[in-house]
Amino acid sequence: MTQGSIQQAALQLSENLLKQQLMAVTAESCTGGGIAQALTEIPGSSRWFERGYVSYSNEAKQELLGVNAETLETHGAVSEEIALEMACGAVARSRGHISVAVTGVAGPDGGTPSKPVGTVWIAWGQKLGYAEAQCFHFEGDRHAVRQQTILEAIKGLNARLQ
Repeated sequence: MTQGSIQQAALQLSENLLKQQLMAVTAESCTGGGIAQALTEIPGSSRWFERGYVSYSNEAKQELLGVNAETLETHGAVSEEIALEMACGAVARSRGHISVAVTGVAGPDGGTPSKPVGTVWIAWGQKLGYAEAQCFHFEGDRHAVRQQTILEAIKGLNARLQ
């Protein structure tokens, strides 16, 4: 996978959002703002990219996105439930219409038998309250996991705008 794939997906997203007059918002943990960076590389992105949250710590997830402490305690930061709460919180606390949220284990450390390195949850949310999440198991080093996450997050936004 190349940086070109990410750029191509981001360009398609910009066209889709402009056409539908929608604004996107990101909530990122394991990618550390990489999705927002990829989107804002495109000139004129302020017309369709509203804001990005980088919520790396559990405290940041709670303070910035309204993630429930009980959900973190019960399911852990890398879970479907947290990804969904992040996606819903991002769109609820912004002027965006659609959101994408990512939380995962990029490595090289932090993996467990139930959540090995490369485990990433991506969730997509809408202002109307709908959200869905998908679990991915990416291969490679930290950089590769993060790049694959960025690509799938943007591709997922595109798919939901079709």
